[in-house]
Amino acid sequence: MFKGSIVAIVTPFKNDQVDEKTLRKLVDFHIKNGTSAIVPCGTTGESATLNYEEHERVIEVCIEHAEGRIPIIAGTGSNSTQEAIMLTKHAAKAGASASLQVSPYYNKPTQKGLYEHFKAIAESVDMPMILYNIASRTGVNIEPETIARLARDCKNIVGVKEASGNLEQMSRVKILCGKNFDLLSGDDALTLPVLAIGGVGVISVVANIVPRDVASLVSAFQKGNVEQAREIHYRLAPLVKAMFIETNPIPVKTAMGLMKLCEKTLRLPMSEMLPENEKKLKEALKSYGLLK
Repeated sequence: MFKGSIVAIVTPFKNDQVDEKTLRKLVDFHIKNGTSAIVPCGTTGESATLNYEEHERVIEVCIEHAEGRIPIIAGTGSNSTQEAIMLTKHAAKAGASASLQVSPYYNKPTQKGLYEHFKAIAESVDMPMILYNIASRTGVNIEPETIARLARDCKNIVGVKEASGNLEQMSRVKILCGKNFDLLSGDDALTLPVLAIGGVGVISVVANIVPRDVASLVSAFQKGNVEQAREIHYRLAPLVKAMFIETNPIPVKTAMGLMKLCEKTLRLPMSEMLPENEKKLKEALKSYGLLK
């Protein structure tokens, strides 16, 4: 249902407010450059430091400006089930194409708790839902058996963004969930390997600055041109590495500031890059041809 290069879009700020004008420009930028779908209010969108009003407004702006030209997959997850339901209902009412649900963070639920959490959200709306598995940030892994049970019991749970870094686990997801369940890479460095095991795309950080190249990688592979996809993969590799010199989204937003795509303003506790790391980032951008 959802495939290709899907961008985890940044939330641009100006004077510590959401910069709606720039957000609209970024939506157009992605449509122009072949991005398949947009995810507002994910990790890269600094959802953790948006208040409810801002969170809902960012999603609304993306939906309104997209005008149906590109699917909007709203990040509406939370470690509170009731909060996730509230945000997801709003996204559905606003016209989102789907929701992205991160596994609950900090409270570390059991697999039973994860199942009940996602099931409750899925039953609250008539809208497709993609799970987001990133134990490095949340402290708990959604096991493939739990994902399979959810896919079986909740027909609107249609895929998973897998950021575990574990290809064996992702292979188990494919085996247990079947070909109609969307496996999406949650790591830019693993997009090509995930495609090779049956993945259908990526929810990407680096696509914020090179959307056409990420889209070309996925498209080339899907068309059977594996060599071309491999060439793009290796060309992207140093740039992808630079996106994670510091915690995401610090490097990508700094890069976007350097490229004049948006201000590089971040919200605490996200802070400006250390000078030595920004120097490395600039070198990677110059090497790729994004800066002079």
